[in-house]
Amino acid sequence: MKQFFLLALIFSATIQGQAQKEDSIMIKKISDEILVNGKAYENLRYLTKQIGGRLAGSPQMVKSEQWGLKLMQESGADKAWKQECMVPHWVRGGKDYAFAIQPFGKLQQYPVTLNVIALGNSIGTGKEEVKAEVLMVNSFDDLEKNKNSVKGKIVFYNYKFNDTYINTFNAYRDAGQYRGQGASRAAKYGAVAVIVRSLSHAVDNNPHTGAMRYDSAYPKIPAAAIGLRDADWLSAELANPNRKTMVSLKTNGHFLPDTIGHNIIGELKGTEFPDEIITVGGHLDSWDNCEGAHDDGAGVVQTIEILRAFKAIGYQPKRTIRFVLFANEENGLRGGNKYADEAKAKNEKHVLAIESDAGGFTPRALGFTGSEEQYQKFLSWKPLIAPYGCTEFNKGGGGADIGPLNRALKTPMASLNPDTQRYFDIHHSKSDVFEAVNKRELELGAINMAALIYLVDKYGL
Repeated sequence: MKQFFLLALIFSATIQGQAQKEDSIMIKKISDEILVNGKAYENLRYLTKQIGGRLAGSPQMVKSEQWGLKLMQESGADKAWKQECMVPHWVRGGKDYAFAIQPFGKLQQYPVTLNVIALGNSIGTGKEEVKAEVLMVNSFDDLEKNKNSVKGKIVFYNYKFNDTYINTFNAYRDAGQYRGQGASRAAKYGAVAVIVRSLSHAVDNNPHTGAMRYDSAYPKIPAAAIGLRDADWLSAELANPNRKTMVSLKTNGHFLPDTIGHNIIGELKGTEFPDEIITVGGHLDSWDNCEGAHDDGAGVVQTIEILRAFKAIGYQPKRTIRFVLFANEENGLRGGNKYADEAKAKNEKHVLAIESDAGGFTPRALGFTGSEEQYQKFLSWKPLIAPYGCTEFNKGGGGADIGPLNRALKTPMASLNPDTQRYFDIHHSKSDVFEAVNKRELELGAINMAALIYLVDKYGL
């Protein structure tokens, strides 16, 4: 009997070893196809240089949707279609600008031009500038302490990125509350506008936009971000108790009626389990002040590259794989919500959703959200994927666009987590351009996602 069990263990180990060898060969085949024949970089060049910024509701949004659908078809999708959703249509409406003014005396350096940009979804200042004394606060606690001094002033949130966080997304989440909530928190006490230190630790002076939101309980006031060098200069001026500094701020943002947008979806139909769906995607929209190369042109072209590579090597998936270019992630999340709502209404079975929305930098990790049993299975694939860059397999993965699918259907989620150190240097600023993306890094990101998709397709979760 002992001999029988020993033989069974040897047989099982042999089978497992053979499977791992087959998997390693397949992943290498995918990798070679992407590295040698990859189209992602040139696709990104077209998306950024020929179409450009793709804010929801803009003409560039429409052009990018048409481009994405055609490219899905050309890349070999069994089926490709548009999934309609209504999207918000916020427009910047003109050039944003600000000047610092010294109201007392005639100091030689005044007025000083400040590099600012309106926050997404914020209202404009109207026909005239908003001109008021500036009150600097370094936190919401600081705002509360000075609430009796806020009325009639422009509040300057001088909350800095925390440089001690190694993962810069932690610094972004920490500081993001001031961009998101700052206007309404200041309006509660009578502020006439807010200026927010850009969510970045860059060494340049480019302001970084991004979505903000209003609390309906308080008046809506204009909100803008300021470049870091000008933020440092302004904070130094305001720290001088003998000076009062005013700012003249002009922004033009406003909403037009919601308009029609689309998720762009390509599909490879499963040969054995066609009703089980694996989703991979990135978001097609970007902010209007940049080319949206890393955020999230990279995720878009990586998604399409995985489709192209699978078809090029003749891979026939067991499960249905959907490649989704999501609409309106930046200032509404309408695309992700629509995809989840329709999946729930159709009672679809989604076994995994993976997203690339952290830039096209060198892949470092894959994150995963699911049951403990699923996570352990995910961990078992690390030796197969690690040689291609993702040497860390972490608990906790997902993304804004696939979050609704997880909430609606409890779908396990994964995310590609590239190196974070440079991402917020360019995020939501004019420096997010094609030239900031490295071809090799971009392709390696696609390889790591493709490998995970292949393994989930073959073995399930």
